[in-house]
Amino acid sequence: MTPTAPQPVRRLRTAEPEPYDFRRPLTLAREHSRHLEMAFQRVARQFATQLTARLRVVSQVTFEDLELRTYDEYTGGLPTPTAMVMCAMEPSRQTAVLQIPVGATLVWIDYLFGGDGRGDEREGRELTDLEWTLVRDLLQHAIGDLEYSFAGVTPMSATVRSVQYNPQFAQVVAAQETVLVAVFLLRVGEREDRMTFMLPSDLLLGALRSSEGADARSEEERQVARIAHAELERAVQDVPVHVAVQFRPVTVHPRDVVNLTVGDVLPLSHPSSEPLDVVVDGIVLARAAAGSHGSRLACQVVTVEENPA
Repeated sequence: MTPTAPQPVRRLRTAEPEPYDFRRPLTLAREHSRHLEMAFQRVARQFATQLTARLRVVSQVTFEDLELRTYDEYTGGLPTPTAMVMCAMEPSRQTAVLQIPVGATLVWIDYLFGGDGRGDEREGRELTDLEWTLVRDLLQHAIGDLEYSFAGVTPMSATVRSVQYNPQFAQVVAAQETVLVAVFLLRVGEREDRMTFMLPSDLLLGALRSSEGADARSEEERQVARIAHAELERAVQDVPVHVAVQFRPVTVHPRDVVNLTVGDVLPLSHPSSEPLDVVVDGIVLARAAAGSHGSRLACQVVTVEENPA
């Protein structure tokens, strides 16, 4: 009896595919990630040293994670209210955000005045002008060592500027701009909090890319990378794409749409002598003249649009 060949096992899909924008890649190169993690670990050590010295209580700051996000994703994940401390970065003149729970800063203030770190846990509490002055001075000393921490990446210093308590109102960069978010575990006395430090991604990644030297990979690694690139290119060529050929859009009033009935004529603003738009995912890629191919409608491409994006 001839044995039956085993049937291939199909792996079940456990999640829906997520869209990936190649124009805004949200992944860090391994080499870049290693350099940045070392820098943020130095930031954590220096920050803890400053807190311990100023508050006179044992403080620890531990670097936990680093990732690329859009600014909208970053602010959308923050609680309200929270202390978003705006920092002016030099020499780039961009703005970074040091986000700390308001309750944590009130514990700091209690320690500064010789208290036992009870703080104030009232919901919706914001810092008074006097409290903000004390916190700003403390943070300015704590982030004063950024130049040392990022010495191996790029020249950098920061000045504490202002504080915002509602993430939705703190529009530091465009909503879809890519930002770097470092997450820290903050321990002051018996209290633990999560603290984040957000910087525009081009502030650091641009410096890392410009400092990259020759390709340090082995010939075998480069060959594997070339094969992977070729396979990815072939796979992309087989992805189905929806193409639309459309007239120029026309603007109408809601009453015109509501009152439409069978037989009504809706004038189009598209000149009869002008070619139609060939559109993929909302982007015009070409212009085409309407016609026919046998018994089917068709269009003939007459011009191709240049889209650098």
